[in-house]
Amino acid sequence: MKKIRLAVLGSVVGILTACGSTPNQPAPVVERTSSTGKPAEIVAAAPAAAPAPSGRGYYTVKKGDTLYRIALESGQSYRDIVAWNNLTNPNDIKVDQVLRVAPPDRAPGAAQTATVAAAPAAGIEVKQLGAPGAAAPAAGNAAAASNKTGPRGDKRAYSDSALAELEKPDSASNSQPAVAAAPAAAPAAAAKPEAAHPAEKPAAAAAADDEGVSWMWPADGKVVGTFEGGKKGLDISGKSGQPVLAAGAGKIMYAGSGIRGYGNLVIIKHTNNLLSAYAHNKTILVKEGQSVTKGQKIAEMGNSDSDSVKLHFEIRQQGKPVDPAKYLPPR
Repeated sequence: MKKIRLAVLGSVVGILTACGSTPNQPAPVVERTSSTGKPAEIVAAAPAAAPAPSGRGYYTVKKGDTLYRIALESGQSYRDIVAWNNLTNPNDIKVDQVLRVAPPDRAPGAAQTATVAAAPAAGIEVKQLGAPGAAAPAAGNAAAASNKTGPRGDKRAYSDSALAELEKPDSASNSQPAVAAAPAAAPAAAAKPEAAHPAEKPAAAAAADDEGVSWMWPADGKVVGTFEGGKKGLDISGKSGQPVLAAGAGKIMYAGSGIRGYGNLVIIKHTNNLLSAYAHNKTILVKEGQSVTKGQKIAEMGNSDSDSVKLHFEIRQQGKPVDPAKYLPPR
């Protein structure tokens, strides 16, 4: 009996020893990877820097330029150029810097943005009901479509009378009026003439404004320099302190001495296209933004930035010098 107990005890100890010696199995490790790849791979590349704008309406700063001269050459107010380019200091412009020198147009992307916003999500095809080119339903689905859109019929027991009634033509559906086809889009030729050429009206209005300016000579004196002689305007000699008059009605666009070679300068804007410039003055009598009338005294003749007392007079159209003799009345 004692041997049996020892045998049983030995078996139990053996079992316990076997269980204790079994190594612990580690929990399985599942490596979870993102289907999108590593973070470095899913980060979108930074967009390339947009190229500097160029072309009409922009100007690239050259060595020796000043903002005031750029404004004169472009026929714009230097204050507008400062605003259009968000300049904090009008004297701080750099060579090769691109400046906007024309009024910003209406944002060209506005209409496109609205179109994109209205577009359906990617992968979803949207078709209008009854749109041209839409596939006709299959013959087998015609009845199903009719059942979905029309009222359900009552279930009746089979009989000869019920069958005869079902075989009658559907008078109700035949009495429905036919749907009128949508009118075709009006051809482009039917558009109004004004809409076909929208730019003609502003151009015609601008030309009428230019022709409506009444001009006079800005000072008395002998003409000592002409446009044909290689100058950008006329040079009129005179005496120091002699009145300089506005050659036409308008608004003072510039009054100062910030443009090298012009001395004390006054610029009057007459229309969106035309301006006049009065250089080498001794004294300036007007301020920027002031409206002046034709013949109003705006300065006194002098020799600032000049070797003699004279008035240098220019007329510019869209910033380009034109011959003042074509505008001024004959003497």
